[in-house]
Amino acid sequence: MPRARKLTPAEWAIMEAVWLLEGSPSVRDVLECAFPNGEKAYTTVQTIMNTLEKKKLLRRKKVGMVNFYTPTRTRADMVRGEMSSLVSRVFKGSIPALANSLLSLDDVSLEEVREIKKLLAQKERELKDESP
Repeated sequence: MPRARKLTPAEWAIMEAVWLLEGSPSVRDVLECAFPNGEKAYTTVQTIMNTLEKKKLLRRKKVGMVNFYTPTRTRADMVRGEMSSLVSRVFKGSIPALANSLLSLDDVSLEEVREIKKLLAQKERELKDESP
């Protein structure tokens, strides 16, 4: 997997829109999806998308006067990279420390705890199946 590239909040918003729109959306498509209330200007979105292209996270194809952009990484790959970086930087590589921090949040519901338990049980089964 390619080395993780850090994204700013605005870059994340734009990438989320690109992934949601699928295919090869234009700057206008992304602007309308990510910022439907005009929170960003067209030129700002275009500049950010060009930055994402320089980071090799988007590929640009010009058709006539319009640029269309395709993501080079999946959302899942980007999330994995961000999470790996977070665990390494903030929790010194400890996934249990991350889990403890998340579970210590005041607004964790009983339903969320149950969902986490199911995910842990599923992961445990997967790891058992992989072991010799």
